[in-house]
Amino acid sequence: MKYQWLDEFCLSKQGVVKDYKEEWEATRYRIRDKMFLMIGGDKYSKPIISVKCEPEFGEFLRKEYEHIVPGYHMNKKHWNSVYFEGDVPDDVLKQMINMSYSLVFNGFSKKLQEEILDKNAD
Repeated sequence: MKYQWLDEFCLSKQGVVKDYKEEWEATRYRIRDKMFLMIGGDKYSKPIISVKCEPEFGEFLRKEYEHIVPGYHMNKKHWNSVYFEGDVPDDVLKQMINMSYSLVFNGFSKKLQEEILDKNAD
C-alpha cells in the first residue's frame, strides 16, 4: 500500500482516535467527535484519502495534481480526496493532513483544546 506511514503519522497527533465506520466502509481519524481524515473508496471502490483543507489551498492542489479531487461524498469546498494510486508526493499529503488536523483542532474551544493537550501529556 502506498503511504504506509499514514496510520502512524495520524495517530501521533494529540487527541487522535481511529475507528472504522462499517456503514461507510471507511477508517476515520478523529479528534473527539470531529473527523479530520478518512480512508475509504470512491464509487468504483478505488481507495481514497479525504482531508479537510482551506478552500483556496484545496483548489490550488486540485489544479496542481490530477489525483486530488473535490472530497468524495464530502463538502466539496472544504474537503479533498487523494487517490492512493495517484502521483501526490508524501510531503504534499502530509501538509494536507497537518492542515486538516489544525482546522479541526482549532475549531474547538480553548478549554477543550487544553483538555485534549493535557490528556495527552499524561
